Amino acid sequence: MSVQDTIKQQVEGHPVVLYMKGSPKMPMCGFSATATEILKRCGIEDAYTVDVLQNPEIREGIKTFANWPTIPQLYVNGEFVGGCDIMKEMYQSGELQKVLSAAKK
Repeated sequence: MSVQDTIKQQVEGHPVVLYMKGSPKMPMCGFSATATEILKRCGIEDAYTVDVLQNPEIREGIKTFANWPTIPQLYVNGEFVGGCDIMKEMYQSGELQKVLSAAKK
């Protein structure tokens, strides 16, 4: 199975997926810490997270998958939402809460 297939399975197999550096309990960069905090504030405690520092192939592959150069990356219901800045803007406008509330349980 290719890295792209693995990523596709992860993204489509879980309602909320966050590719990040580190884990929600121990984020390894400020952007990942912010992204997990935003999800918590939106009531998402059980997002499926992937630590890209543990898997260099996924770390590179995810950039190609969404054609997005930075990590973290958020996916909801199989759709790419955005990185940390987009998550912040959407959270502040209330849009992210709507997107997340539509996540399949």
